[in-house]
This record gives sequence, C-alpha cells and structure tokens, in this order.
Amino acid sequence: MKAMVLEKQEPIENKPLKLKDVPIPSIDEGKVLVKIKACGICRTDLHIVEGDLPPVKLPLIPGHQAVGVVEEVSEKVSSLKKGDRVGVAWLYWTCGECKYCKRGLENLCERALFTGYSVDGGYAEYIAVPEKYAFKLPGEYSDVEVAPLLCGGVIGYRALKLAEVPPGGKLGLFGFGSSAHIVLQIAKYLGYEVYVFTRNPARQELAWKLGAVWAGHPKERPPVKLDSAIVFAPAGWVAVEALKTLDKGGRLILAEIYMTPIEKLDYNLLYYERTVRSVANFTRKDAEELLAIAPRAKVKTSVEVFDLEEANEALLKLKTKGLKASGVLKIQ
Repeated sequence: MKAMVLEKQEPIENKPLKLKDVPIPSIDEGKVLVKIKACGICRTDLHIVEGDLPPVKLPLIPGHQAVGVVEEVSEKVSSLKKGDRVGVAWLYWTCGECKYCKRGLENLCERALFTGYSVDGGYAEYIAVPEKYAFKLPGEYSDVEVAPLLCGGVIGYRALKLAEVPPGGKLGLFGFGSSAHIVLQIAKYLGYEVYVFTRNPARQELAWKLGAVWAGHPKERPPVKLDSAIVFAPAGWVAVEALKTLDKGGRLILAEIYMTPIEKLDYNLLYYERTVRSVANFTRKDAEELLAIAPRAKVKTSVEVFDLEEANEALLKLKTKGLKASGVLKIQ
C-alpha cells in the first residue's frame, strides 16, 4: 500500500514525509482492517513530525483522523462487518485495568496507545484498528467532511464539556482552526454566546459567518467578561491573554497537546477563583457523544483537500499560512 512515512523528525520545510510502498497491516484477534478514504490533518501531526513531541515509534505513518470502510474483520469481532464506514481517531487502545481506566478516565490510561504516534496512522491506504476503537460515522457527512470531527471535533467537544459554560453563558475561543470552528457551532446550538480571538482576518470573517457575536485579535478585549475560555493556539502568551478576559469564577481550558512556556503569570489573573485546566486526549464516550450531537447541531466542517502525496505541503501550509479551517488528505 502507499503511505507517507516519517523516518526522522525534522522541520516540515525539509519534507520529512516520504511516499513509500509498505505492507498492508495484518489484523490480530479483535481488530479490523480499514481501507482509508480520507484522513484529517492536525497540528498534532506537525508537532510529531517536527519533534515538538518526543518520538515513540520510528519509522512512523502519522495521521489520526482516518475515515474508511471495513475491508476485513478478524475473530471475535462482533459489532462491525465488512463494508461498514468507520472512523479511527487519536485514542487507539487503552488497558482497561489501570486506576484511570477504572475511574472512567481512559484518556489518562497509563499504557494507552495513540494512532499516528505510538502506532501507525492514517496517512496511508489501510489501517488496522481494534474493533472497540473504530467509530461508526453519521451518514450526513462525506468522507472529507467527517474527518475533522475525529480529532478537532472530539478534542474541542471535551474541552467544551470541561469549560462548564453556564446556561446562556459567554464563551471565548482563542485560535480559530479545525477544533474551534466546530466548537463554535456546537456552542451556538447549546445557546452560548461565542467570542472568537484570532490574528487571521479571514478566520475572523469565518467566525462571524458561523455565528460568533464578536471576533478580534487575541490581545483585544471583548465588550463583556467571559464565563469560560478555550485556548486552541499552542502559544503560552495566548493563555495569559485569555485569562485577562475571564469574569470571577471563570474557567480557562487549554486544549493543545503542546504549548510554548507560559513565562509570566500574574497571580491577580488567577484570583477570584478562576481555574485553569488542560485537556489530555479524549474518551470513547466523548467521541460517541460528539458524533451524535454534530448532525443535530447541523455542524458543517470547512475543509481544504489535498492528495496523500501532498502531506508535506499541507502541513507546511498549516504551519506558515494556516489552512481554511480543517485540512484533509483524500486517499482513495
């Protein structure tokens, strides 16, 4: 099969992903083989490729928003059959036995495996995945439209839950890419007022179009204090700016897997019982809830499509110019 393979972490400008012919993965008991039709592009992929995240497996096929059709099932697979359309997301496997799994926090599993990081991912024509970690997808979306829901959507949804926005409350979104443009639509569906902070004028325009009540630069102040804010930008200074917008008792959620240092934080920004919390991965329940609510909320993903062999160029554009909202590799 064709796959974009990372052999050495280095700047995306060096085109470290190489198009190669590699064996189609075999499937062990309890797994299915998925023929991939599309795979979303995520900033986490860029962090892995460039070495912001330490290597776990090399060579590696990145990608953790794979959409495809079940091609083959192994023994003891009961919930999926050949021909089912499924999605494969970041959470690839959890042990079910550690203290976190037993508390319903499988996103913190001590032995978790992650798609496109600790195991080969979706920048390829096929992927093998445990049955219980392949999600059936809503029929309202095409392959390229549904791919961004599998990471940007799920992580954003978990961040929104942790934000605990009160009924009719005011929510700030800092950074407006794949996750935020999905979260905005769900937040509007839930009755929240949404304020968007991004340096990109085109993304400010998209935020207005999707129903934001205000959009501006991260260093600007909105006309009201916010109940909660979610930071999707991987920059520590943005987190500080977000804290400045919060009302008393406000909640700040950091939704990135990687962030530059928060070098100076005035205690006055934390006073009045403001809280800061990070998002680490997601649970299968999060994914199932998101895939159910997205059609009800009439979420529309804004996508920019690339061919598989254009993965380096797509990630470079994400890094330097920014994508329209969500990037997707169309594979077959």
